[in-house]
Amino acid sequence: MKKDIYVLGIETSCDETAAAIIKNGTEIISNVVSSQIESHKRFGGVVPEIASRHHVEQVTIVLEQALKDASMTPENLDAIAVTKGPGLVGALLIGVNAAKALAFAHKIPLVGVHHIAGHIYANRLVKEMQFPLLSLVVSGGHTELVYMREHAHFQVIGETRDDAAGEAYDKVARTLSLPYPGGPHIDRLAHEGKESIDFPRAWLEEGSYDFSFSGLKSSVINTLHNAKQKGETIPPEDVAASFQASVIDVLVSKTVRAAKEYKVKQVLLAGGVAANRGLRAELVKAFSEMNGIELVIPPLHLCTDNAAMIAAAGTVLFEKGKRGDYAMNAYPGLDIENF
Repeated sequence: MKKDIYVLGIETSCDETAAAIIKNGTEIISNVVSSQIESHKRFGGVVPEIASRHHVEQVTIVLEQALKDASMTPENLDAIAVTKGPGLVGALLIGVNAAKALAFAHKIPLVGVHHIAGHIYANRLVKEMQFPLLSLVVSGGHTELVYMREHAHFQVIGETRDDAAGEAYDKVARTLSLPYPGGPHIDRLAHEGKESIDFPRAWLEEGSYDFSFSGLKSSVINTLHNAKQKGETIPPEDVAASFQASVIDVLVSKTVRAAKEYKVKQVLLAGGVAANRGLRAELVKAFSEMNGIELVIPPLHLCTDNAAMIAAAGTVLFEKGKRGDYAMNAYPGLDIENF
């Protein structure tokens, strides 16, 4: 019988301090997340220095809790997987150094993981991957279409040229005076409003799978400013509905087209914006009409940053013989195709 593999994951790329233990890359044994949203809310966004300080305070606590919840000790672990990039450099360093210290103290193999690879592999905690597949990654810092022909092979076929979708959501939410993080509030409002404003859709040149949301964001802000100067009021729920419709139209259309062109068996949704109800519903609708392509959407708790996804991706890398060393550093601009 094949021996079970237990991997501890550590995630500190932004404003969540997280640790988790995964069995065989697919089964969650423990999953602990310490969120910093309340600390950053009054600033309207993540403050890197504050994020790093919170990670320092919480990383040992979440590591101990993950082991306790799993009824395990470090001696039971086969590997430690840690996010080494991309992300905030100070935040990443806390996780990387915690992982190196634990790996050194207990002589456990170390594996460095790309944060976006982690988001993609969150789907493996729901359903086994079928290749070739396509992943739509939508988060605060990334909007990408990633093609995978096999495990740990990542080919970016489309990416954002300016603002990521999640970034545009937060900026529009700020203009509407909504609390941080803005994405969930825009999503909620969108379901209460009407798509009454024709905001632009950036399709870019023919055949491109790249994304651009800067123009859309500017259009929303200008529309609100112009209305204010005229003394007019536009219902915020209608702004939210119209903005979200524009974002989702582009995301879903390009994903469907890419899935057909690359003849994939599976389409995975990944990243923090994967929690958006409107996006989830439109993807389900689009792929229910397509035969032979399975759509996989992770549960809400696996969409936002967590360590289970890092351990899941780390397990695959560990099985492929990938190893980090004690010289591992943080790489805020890490490339998913060559990490």
